Amino acid sequence: MQRLRYTWIWMPPLLGALSLVFGDALTFPALLLGAVLILTVLAAVHHAEIIAHKVGEPFGTFLLALAVTVIEAGLILTLMLQGKEGSATLARDTVFSAVMIILNALVGTFILVGALRHHEQDFQQTGVSASLATLCTLTVLTLVLPNFAISAGGPYYSPAQLGFVAVVSLLLYLTFVSVQTMRHRNYFLPPADVAAQDPDAHAPPPSGRQTLLSAVLLIVCLTEVVLLAKALAPSIERSVAAAGAPHAVVGVVIAGLVLLPESIAAIRAASSNRLQTSLNLALGSALATIGLTIPAVAALSLYVGLPLALGLDPRSIVLLGLTLLVSTLSLGTARTTVLQGVVHLVIFGVFMFTTLVP
Repeated sequence: MQRLRYTWIWMPPLLGALSLVFGDALTFPALLLGAVLILTVLAAVHHAEIIAHKVGEPFGTFLLALAVTVIEAGLILTLMLQGKEGSATLARDTVFSAVMIILNALVGTFILVGALRHHEQDFQQTGVSASLATLCTLTVLTLVLPNFAISAGGPYYSPAQLGFVAVVSLLLYLTFVSVQTMRHRNYFLPPADVAAQDPDAHAPPPSGRQTLLSAVLLIVCLTEVVLLAKALAPSIERSVAAAGAPHAVVGVVIAGLVLLPESIAAIRAASSNRLQTSLNLALGSALATIGLTIPAVAALSLYVGLPLALGLDPRSIVLLGLTLLVSTLSLGTARTTVLQGVVHLVIFGVFMFTTLVP
């Protein structure tokens, strides 16, 4: 059993590294790369859960969301610097896809899974409301307002407007992080009755050495997830083109691959009746995606002079508005049922269908 555990710790990162180093030379098939990516995602979730158990909530979910978002932002910046067709809208499309996947596909799935297993689940309303208020503000400022700013003409901000929105977004996100992790940490902890029934909360925490090893391997696994997703991008593009689907589908698929570690961790937590952990992870990921990625790409745009289109088209604005409204309503009672999960999944289905059939 101990040998199997150590094999599980080291094998996925090693396979990912070998695939990235020798993949081009050996022409690994896309299916093999995809299998390695899934194993690496599962390993990342394993290490993230070890760290989360050591540092406690909400620090564990915050660290996983932060790590994935930083690497995702690095991938976007790298692709933007290549200057390929569509680079001006790459950040917008990726961030919007990530928000729709998180708030609809991920939230809908873990609410549905948790409700089917536990009927109704409770969470801290104060923390979730604060997260949603911050998320609504960030999404409107970065993805909607550019269409109505007249200095540069939508979907673009003028340089002064872009710099101002980038600074405000970063400050707002940092304020949220300070509230979540320090000043009002208790708002983001599970309700007392739920925490008392959680067997994982009473398990002995991992040692400092094991936590440090998991932290290093988590960073390695997350880096490999993003790089493997990037390596799979050409195959995905060819498949999308062969199917006659719009190019925007590529961004949705890549965003989904990058978000796999967080998604699996959130669904597992909800299945174990830890809905607060799932919500911390999902909403924290959405906030980090905007609060860190947009300032980073804005700084690159202003420094290098790259065009950056942030404003969404009318169809996307309608779906974003519906998503934020339904999220506020469905998470506004501190209890969830099957119905909320189905509603979010239906909205995600509409998002995917209208992306395939604009």
